[in-house]
Amino acid sequence: MKINRIGSTASVKGPEDWFTGSVRIDPLFDPNNARRSAAASVTFEPGARTSWHTHPLGQTLIITAGCGWVQREGEPVIEVHPGDIVWFEPNEKHWHGATAVTGMTHIAIQEQLEGKVVDWLEKVTNEEYGSMGV
Repeated sequence: MKINRIGSTASVKGPEDWFTGSVRIDPLFDPNNARRSAAASVTFEPGARTSWHTHPLGQTLIITAGCGWVQREGEPVIEVHPGDIVWFEPNEKHWHGATAVTGMTHIAIQEQLEGKVVDWLEKVTNEEYGSMGV
């Protein structure tokens, strides 16, 4: 058994290559010899979001605070709230983040395949984000 104590891993700023706006990532756990999943608590300030991306084995989001938007390519945006659980299929192109006026926090869980948990793609443009009904 291993217990990761709160504060034992520092928060990091979401890299500009992967995110638009102010994003804080609090790592929860990484893959190891017996576990292939990774998880982080991710907090998005209003207007902040991920870039488009995919996960080789899919991704689960557990919305824990605020109000956010999720979208898979070719589909309309969906608003999410605390307690909602979102599943993205393996290699499904998508993005997620806060609404334009409300912050959002989620726990993101994804599994590693051949050393990779995510493939980052292009940014969600302001025009794409702005078309969400703001």
